[in-house]
Amino acid sequence: MVLVTGGTGLVGSHLLLHLLENGENVRAIYRNKSGIQKTKSVFELYQKDDLFEKIEWLEADILDVPSLEIAFENINYVYHCAALISFDPKDEDALRKTNIEGTANMVNFSIARGIKKFCFVSSIAALGDLASHEKEITEETDWNPEKPHSDYAISKYGAEMEVWRAVQEGLDIVIVNPGVILGPIPKTKDAQQGSAELYVKVRNGLPFYTLGSTGFITVDDVVKIAYQLMKSDIKNERFTLIAENVVFKDILDTIAVALKVKKPHIHAKPFLMNFLWMADGVFSTIFFQKRRLTRATAKSSYTKDLYSNQKIKTALGTVFQDVHEYIINISKL
Repeated sequence: MVLVTGGTGLVGSHLLLHLLENGENVRAIYRNKSGIQKTKSVFELYQKDDLFEKIEWLEADILDVPSLEIAFENINYVYHCAALISFDPKDEDALRKTNIEGTANMVNFSIARGIKKFCFVSSIAALGDLASHEKEITEETDWNPEKPHSDYAISKYGAEMEVWRAVQEGLDIVIVNPGVILGPIPKTKDAQQGSAELYVKVRNGLPFYTLGSTGFITVDDVVKIAYQLMKSDIKNERFTLIAENVVFKDILDTIAVALKVKKPHIHAKPFLMNFLWMADGVFSTIFFQKRRLTRATAKSSYTKDLYSNQKIKTALGTVFQDVHEYIINISKL
């Protein structure tokens, strides 16, 4: 049987669907029953309601050791997708506890229970920092602790260190480092994390665009590759998962076309983004609200990072979905 953490999130819900489509027996843990409905809506979107009923749901928490005792019963393979995603400095402690301590709990149980293989869904945020002579970030790029990193990036890097520790203790693992993951377009107007937040902001009339770039990938590709890696003989390796490096303006324009709304039309240059994150810091402090824009997110909006996906293409012969076509097609569902 396969255990999936984070089964109510974007990657986890799509992974559950992919596993069931491939005849796997799955158990998914949840913290709040309300989250299960999110996963059910994903199955309904793809008209796979019948498969949803095959999920074995179990209330558990990666930070609650006693609940994991039950969750790991009769489990052979583990996909650890659960994580806290936040770029608000106020969430530093929560990020470290959930992402590092939670991952440590998962690998400790995996070692103790003799799990055959463990897949950790990390992030390109945990990859290294380019040296002056380097042009692309790869799996081998060194992490430079002297350079600034978001608390989220540090927590994912720390989580990876726990996974690598498990390798030394005999656990077979694979790590995937996805870029910005594009999933279905949310029906609600509430802002969410990741690509859902991009969709919502553009739908609500986002006027600004930036010319920074990063790696993007569809959620379908992420889960398909993770499954292929777990089924392969590949072990104790990490893989950068991006379909392509894309300028933010191009992604926002494609989303606008898909949603049939006005494209962002004001170029937010670095000085404006820096002003906005500082203003947001003051605003959030005065009104006791969560940060909407931080120094890290402002900087990433105009940084032109380039990531290489050559390793996964060589390992599996992966052909990625075109992210622009995906956005247009998913908008029709």
